[in-house]
Amino acid sequence: MRFPKTIRLDNSDPQVFDRAAGPAEWAVSGAFAFADLQDDALTGKTKQAFANGFLGTSSFGWSTFVCVAEISASAFEDVIIAVADHFVTVYGAPDRAAALPRAREEAEFAAGLCDHPVNTLLCVERSLTNAGIVERFRTVRPAPEPSHAPIWQIVED
Repeated sequence: MRFPKTIRLDNSDPQVFDRAAGPAEWAVSGAFAFADLQDDALTGKTKQAFANGFLGTSSFGWSTFVCVAEISASAFEDVIIAVADHFVTVYGAPDRAAALPRAREEAEFAAGLCDHPVNTLLCVERSLTNAGIVERFRTVRPAPEPSHAPIWQIVED
């Protein structure tokens, strides 16, 4: 199975987000973090996370880019548990059991974004409309054969 993994192409994420995800964290879209925010609350670093951030599932910090990576079944289940626990701790879900179905939906949505070759970069553009949050995802595919030195490297855990 493929799943998004955070990647840093430069050192900008710690500068533009209140909390930056570390490199090589499994990530979900994270749009749920903004579900109750009003347009006037989307300023500064919160606006940057809303507009262009993926949510890392270890630090629950933000990343501008993720790349498509292979994930094991056990790591996928660990992501679901981490997101469910985050729903309990931060968003007031009554317990893990109650949060697990929604966490699984988040993880399955993130996996669904990864119908691309491994190492494809993904980025998100979010906007707030009268209908709610709208997300658009873009991809940057790796070159089929390197014509020059690579600018990033994926390190598997």
